[in-house]
Amino acid sequence: MRSRAQKHLFPHFTTGKVWNDDSLPIIVGGEGSYLTDENGDRYLDGLAGLFCVNIGHGRADIPQAAFEQMSRLAYWTNWGSAHPAAIDAATFIAEHAPGDLETVFFVNSGSEAVESAVKFARQYHVAQGEPQRTKIIARDMAYHGTTLGALAVTGIPAYKAPFGDLMPGVFHVPNTLGETIPEGGTAADLPSIRAIRELIAAEGGDTFAALFAEPVQNSRGALVPPDGYWQELRRICDEHGILLVADEVITGFGRLGEWFGSIKFDVVPDLITFAKGSTSGYAPLGGVIIRKPLAEEVLASPQAGLFTHGATWGGHPVSTAVAVANLTAVENENVLGNVRSLEPYFQNGLDRIVDDHRSIREYRGAGFFYAIEMMGDRETGRELTPEESKTVLTEVIPAAMREVQLITRPDNRGATMLVLSPPLTADQDVLDDLLTKVDHVMSSVDAHLGASLLTTV
Repeated sequence: MRSRAQKHLFPHFTTGKVWNDDSLPIIVGGEGSYLTDENGDRYLDGLAGLFCVNIGHGRADIPQAAFEQMSRLAYWTNWGSAHPAAIDAATFIAEHAPGDLETVFFVNSGSEAVESAVKFARQYHVAQGEPQRTKIIARDMAYHGTTLGALAVTGIPAYKAPFGDLMPGVFHVPNTLGETIPEGGTAADLPSIRAIRELIAAEGGDTFAALFAEPVQNSRGALVPPDGYWQELRRICDEHGILLVADEVITGFGRLGEWFGSIKFDVVPDLITFAKGSTSGYAPLGGVIIRKPLAEEVLASPQAGLFTHGATWGGHPVSTAVAVANLTAVENENVLGNVRSLEPYFQNGLDRIVDDHRSIREYRGAGFFYAIEMMGDRETGRELTPEESKTVLTEVIPAAMREVQLITRPDNRGATMLVLSPPLTADQDVLDDLLTKVDHVMSSVDAHLGASLLTTV
């Protein structure tokens, strides 16, 4: 299988060196929080696939729902008609979304969801008689997808470099890394908020269509915003008629312990993009949740009277049936409660790991979503050299993860990091196993960098 993969299968975001290595994993099965390779070796899935498998691997009820739907109606569209699976999935999602976010447009992935949100925002403003509103605000180092429109919104220069000119009119502002509210101040005083206001003043508020942000920004390491940050985004967008888009491809459906990260941060955006956790990866699905009045205005507009966008597979019967089965299980089994109850335990374990390893600068995150950021030596303040960072990410961490049979993500987007995002069904025993394995990985990094373990009394 490995040789056939290397001969015929073109990889995603994987270097040729890694793809052609004799140790390339071939994953053949999964159960709960664990995966099995072709040799029968068992690995802890510390990333829930790619932030997807919220409900855990190897369930029987979700495939059964797919089988029953496929046997009944394998395919139909939402063009000019509807079908029960998409109706049921849209209803469930709308009933758990905040405020009047009650209309669901289905696509197949997070990138397509962001692409659709960009198109909706532009067409909405055309329907309002403001066709000049085409510009987009997003944040530095934020990942919003890889289709060309979504890639323009993405704020990671290395991901854009191979593709030349992208969609114009996208502006990136600072993210919230390291920001705190000044004493006696409010979130309005944050440099990132001031930068947005300065950009709008320079470009003209009536030229912007939308502002995109993740409740917790993934790229650059699980950035949790300061209190009041999202309320300031909402205030700015309301002042200037800009649509506020919460990109919840990762944070949606329980990753932060709520149905949506927007609920955790007490904001009602105009649109929410979603994907991964909607089906826990058991089938491809993504979409945009739209505030009902906005959706109605597009459908009632004299310019078109429809959203001029669609996809053959959007709202596919099998994928939406899987979403209903998955989300019903998430609700019935109180998976969100599991995340909320174990969040302090998870964080306490990460606190201990930070204390024990001088190569860790800090960790950030919430719920079941964290990033550990590394440096040369925390005690002396020494930073990693570019060569050290590359070796840690491509050699030291992968070797240490193989030793303890852990799968998760070393991340180089803006810093040297290790991302942790286990299935939301992980119990205390699974978290203990994850923390033990991470401790081993960080010991290997310490040893490579020559940073001795801190001693604790």
